[in-house]
Amino acid sequence: MGSREIKSPEGGIETPASLEERYSDTNPRKKLGFYFIESDDRRTAFGRGYTGGTTPVNIRGKPIADLSKTGGWFAAFFIFGNEMAERMAYFGLSVNMVAFMFYVMHRPFSSSSNAVNNFLGISQASSVLGGFLADAYLGRYWTIAIFTTIYLAGLTGITLCATMDTFKPNQDQCSQISLLLGNCEPAKSWQMLYLYSVLYLTGFGAAGIRPCVSSFGADQFDETSPDYKSHLDRFFNFFYLSVTIGAIIAFTAVVYIQMELGWGLAFGSLAIAMGISNFVFFLGTPLYRHRLPGGSPLTRVAQVLVAAYRKRKASFSSSELIGLYEVPGKHSAVKGSRKIDHTNDFRCLDKAALQLKEDGVDPSPWRLCTVTQVEEVKILLKLIPVPACTIMLSVVLTEYLTLSVQQAYTLNTHMGHLKLPVTCMPVFPGLSIFLILSLYYSTFVPLSRRITGHPHGASQLQRVGIGLAVSILSVAWAAIFERYRRNYAIKHDYEVSFLTAMPDLSAYWLLIQYCLIGIAEVFCIVGLLEFLYEEAPDAMKSIGSAYAALAGGLGCFIASILNSIIKSVTGSTEKPSWLSQNINTGRFDYFYWLLTVLSVINFCIFLYSAHRYKYRAEQQTVTKIKEELIHG
Repeated sequence: MGSREIKSPEGGIETPASLEERYSDTNPRKKLGFYFIESDDRRTAFGRGYTGGTTPVNIRGKPIADLSKTGGWFAAFFIFGNEMAERMAYFGLSVNMVAFMFYVMHRPFSSSSNAVNNFLGISQASSVLGGFLADAYLGRYWTIAIFTTIYLAGLTGITLCATMDTFKPNQDQCSQISLLLGNCEPAKSWQMLYLYSVLYLTGFGAAGIRPCVSSFGADQFDETSPDYKSHLDRFFNFFYLSVTIGAIIAFTAVVYIQMELGWGLAFGSLAIAMGISNFVFFLGTPLYRHRLPGGSPLTRVAQVLVAAYRKRKASFSSSELIGLYEVPGKHSAVKGSRKIDHTNDFRCLDKAALQLKEDGVDPSPWRLCTVTQVEEVKILLKLIPVPACTIMLSVVLTEYLTLSVQQAYTLNTHMGHLKLPVTCMPVFPGLSIFLILSLYYSTFVPLSRRITGHPHGASQLQRVGIGLAVSILSVAWAAIFERYRRNYAIKHDYEVSFLTAMPDLSAYWLLIQYCLIGIAEVFCIVGLLEFLYEEAPDAMKSIGSAYAALAGGLGCFIASILNSIIKSVTGSTEKPSWLSQNINTGRFDYFYWLLTVLSVINFCIFLYSAHRYKYRAEQQTVTKIKEELIHG
């Protein structure tokens, strides 16, 4: 078999005898510093060949002759519009659907909130499927194209539900008093089945948009450019700015349309916006740079796990050991991916790349994997703790979307002579996000650069940490104000009238928690998206971005589960639960304090995880320095 040796960072030729001394089971923390082998006989994984690293291609899969005519900021702006419309629909549904189910479909607030939370969860958790399809088979462009069409179909179905009387229960003789007493005719089972179907179809449509749009936009920038890091940093900030603009439009214009023109035109405006954004996205097709899908990432992960299990009893000191396995040349066996240097984390997985004499000339990828393939799995595992720690932020955001609306119904929403609708209140986090992003480079970066010395003001993980810390302040303030609001309502005889606004207590006290959570989102989510894109393997960028959406989806589901547990544990026939439909007899303040305690615990876990994490760029730098010392 033709093969050649590649020196590891440790250097020096080591025989199985010397390896046994260094890597025996009694010394498990030592590094794997022996040679690994590149074999000329290894066939390329899945028989598909590979491209040069992450070379961009056109929509036909051919290398782009002149990169100056494609990509860059101009192409990215066509992509921003798609995300803006998706988030406009997402927030438009999240803030209006609870009220629609209550006032039109005659469902209680609690079940309406859970249904919307499930919609939010599905739209984010299913992003893993979209990321998988993009990285494995379709590529990011076609994944976005297919799922935006599904999204549009779902929005059209919701518009029909709000427009046609067939899909709604009888609205005659249904006053506000009847609604409060639950005496209005409820929606029929098939009517709710239709609404849930089109609502969750819309959520499923987001599966291919959420993980791919940010990655596809970042793909438009040249990795070899000296300004690549700066462009990428600014791109993710502008990307989240487009998300914020979509949210602001949803919380203002869409709410106004609903109040003045009705539910049908409100939901219809979301469908129209999505249709226009789809047209703009397809219009930019000739400008886009594409990355070829690298084959099924789940298959590669499964191969590593199976191969490592098969060789679990193999020893690093075995006389049968040839070395760690890799394909020859500069490129990896994974389509569209560069080679990844070997690391000493998760040593049990290294056994998947242990080449033994018994493996033969042409081993199965289910028995022997390349070093790059093993390192892909390691990276995915090492990334998990960071997005997992943002789940708690998603829980808080989800609770705010529903609970704070119930709070606002009891408060005075007048701003001078202008009365803002209750459903407009969540616009204020969006406005705070817009303000922070506008001042980010002119104010935050220069100030923080003086403190941290970091060229971008703060590292990605530092920004995530700042966001989580600010979210704790937000939910703690929410608890303090809710206690004051509840006591005020009881003192002034509003205990029963929980949908009646108290004229002397302004809803703008809620702005403090809204603005703080907006600041938390800017730092946490933008930092997380940039972190996952840069740290994820080349052929798994969409899967990496899907981690963020999955964390958001799990946060929505956990919020629903937490609500159900709290209602079950704290409620009884003798007393209402903390989350009673009558907010004035419930104890939302206790619930907010519970979220505060959970957020503090989560923040401590994040600090530990962030302290242990090593950026890939830092690891590669250390490896190069060691190699230079060895060869120098």
